[in-house]
Amino acid sequence: MTTWFTADTHFGHGSLRALLRRPFPSTAAMDDALAAAWNEAVQPNDEIWHLGDFAVGHPDPGGLLAALNGTKHLVTGNNDPPATRALPGWASARDYAEIEADGQALVLCHYPFRTWNGGPKGAWNLHGHSHGRLKPLPRQFDVGVDPRGYRPVRVADLRPARAAKGAA
Repeated sequence: MTTWFTADTHFGHGSLRALLRRPFPSTAAMDDALAAAWNEAVQPNDEIWHLGDFAVGHPDPGGLLAALNGTKHLVTGNNDPPATRALPGWASARDYAEIEADGQALVLCHYPFRTWNGGPKGAWNLHGHSHGRLKPLPRQFDVGVDPRGYRPVRVADLRPARAAKGAA
């Protein structure tokens, strides 16, 4: 089982597609591409944490959620109304979470923090909300689709590449 992270999919949100100049010819094309990228990465037995702003104006968010792979957790964002939080496809829905994945302590919230629990001891803050427009602090990562190639990411995707042995 792999643990994945994403945020700010904004399925169905046409005005956001235009505002952020997402590279899709239509909202339907955006939704299809985001869902396809999700399902290409996330396998049915994987776990995925969506860090807010799942769907805005989508005609069938429940059907969409059911069609996406994985055990899905929602960490709510400012565009997730009670109806989104209550969709039966979520294994959990909350405002904040602290988990460990791939040996890394993680603090999950839709919003980026200035400081977070365990930060001085190496915990990372994963968030969305800023759509890649905010300079991160050390050990802080925007896992939203906009800065991450419109697909979910793993902890391994966020770790800095290690220099090869003997490289000058």
